[in-house]
Amino acid sequence: MGLIVQKYGGTSVGAPDRIKQVAARIARFQREGHPLVVVVSAMSGETNRLIALTRDITTTPTPRELDVVVSTGEQVTIGLLCMALHTLGVKARSYTGAQVRILTDSAHTKARILSIDETPIRRDLDDGCVVVVAGFQGVDAAGNITTLGRGGSDTTGVALAAALQADECQIYTDVDGVYTTDPRIVPEARKLDRITFEEMLEMASLGSKVLQIRSVEFAGKYKVKLRVLSSFADTGEGTLITTEEDTTMEQPVISGIAFNRDEAKLTVLGVPDTPGTAYRILGPIAEANIDVDMIIQNVGQDGTTDVSCTVARGDHDRAMAILGQVRDAIGAREIRSDTSMAKVSVVGVGMRSHPGVASLMFRTLAEEGINIQMISTSEIKISVVIDEKYLELAVRVLHKAFGLDGSAA
Repeated sequence: MGLIVQKYGGTSVGAPDRIKQVAARIARFQREGHPLVVVVSAMSGETNRLIALTRDITTTPTPRELDVVVSTGEQVTIGLLCMALHTLGVKARSYTGAQVRILTDSAHTKARILSIDETPIRRDLDDGCVVVVAGFQGVDAAGNITTLGRGGSDTTGVALAAALQADECQIYTDVDGVYTTDPRIVPEARKLDRITFEEMLEMASLGSKVLQIRSVEFAGKYKVKLRVLSSFADTGEGTLITTEEDTTMEQPVISGIAFNRDEAKLTVLGVPDTPGTAYRILGPIAEANIDVDMIIQNVGQDGTTDVSCTVARGDHDRAMAILGQVRDAIGAREIRSDTSMAKVSVVGVGMRSHPGVASLMFRTLAEEGINIQMISTSEIKISVVIDEKYLELAVRVLHKAFGLDGSAA
C-alpha cells in the first residue's frame, strides 16, 4: 500500500484520551498495510502556555531562546503518541525536527525549510516502524533550534510528504474539510469536496485558518496530494486539494468567502510624490520582517501624495515605530493608523471567465451600508478592507449573494 503522511493538530492531540484515539486510528491504517509518517502539533493550548511563561520572565525574549522554549510542546506530544502506539503493539519511533534534520534558514520564529534528510525515516519505515515527527520545528546550519511560525506543523507534514514522495498527505484537524466559509458565522456554509491549490492558497493567505499558507505553497509546488479530514470522525472523504479544476456544469463562480480580523491600516500623509518614496516607506518595514498586505497610493496633488498599507495587528506597534523614524527623513506630514480593520475576500477560479463578480460584491456591501476602505484583486480573488464591526454581516450577505448556501447567485 502507498506511503501516507498524516498530520494531527493541537485539538486532535489535546488530551491523553485524544492521543490514544489518534494512536488507534494510526494502528488501523498500519494494519491495512500503509507505511505511515505522522506529524503532530503541541497539545492544544500548550504553545500559548509556553509563550506566557516567557512573558513572565521578559516582554522581549530573544527569538533564538523563544524558539528553544516553544519547540518543547511538540516534543512532549511525539513521546506520548509513541507510548500510546507501543501499548497497542505498534512499533513507533519519535523524532524532533533536529533529529530528522529538517534544515531551515536562521529566521527564528518564522524559519523556512531548506532541505530534509529522509534517510533515518526511510530506514525506520523499512523496519516496519511508524515514524512520529515533531511539527513546527527544524534546525539551522549552526545547529540552532528554529520554528516555522504558527501553523507550521502543516508545513512540516507537507514538506515530509514531498521529500518522501508520499502517495497522500492527510491533514487531520477539528473540522471535516474546507468549507465555503466559517460555519460558526454562516451556519449554511457547505463543505467542499475538492478545491484547487490556487483557491486554497488564496483562502489561506486571506484568513482561512484550515491550513497554513506555506503548507499549501509546498503542496502545490511539489504536487503533493493533500486532503483535509476530521480527526473526530472515522468516515468521510474530507476535502481534496488538487491541481485540477472541477469542470462540472454546477461548479460555482466563487468557491469561498475568506476573512481576517487581524488587520491594521497604516497611512502616511503628505509624502513627496517622487520616485523612490514608496520604497523609503515600505523598505524599512520589510527589513524588519513585517509582512505588508494591501498597498494603496493616492493620486499626487500639489507635489505630495498619501500611502496606505495594511499589516497584521501584532506588527502594528513595530510598524508605527519604524514609520515614526521614517517620517522626518522623507518629509511626511502625518502618520495615522487604525487597528479596527478586517478583510473580506471572495475566491474562485471561475472568476477568470465570469465578469461581474466585483460589481456584485460591491453592490451587496453597499446595500448593507458597509463602506469599503481598500480594494485588492488578483485573477481569482477580490479583497476589501472594511470596519471590523461589519465583518460578520459582510460574510453572511456575500455568502448568500454568490449562492454558496445553495441558492442561485
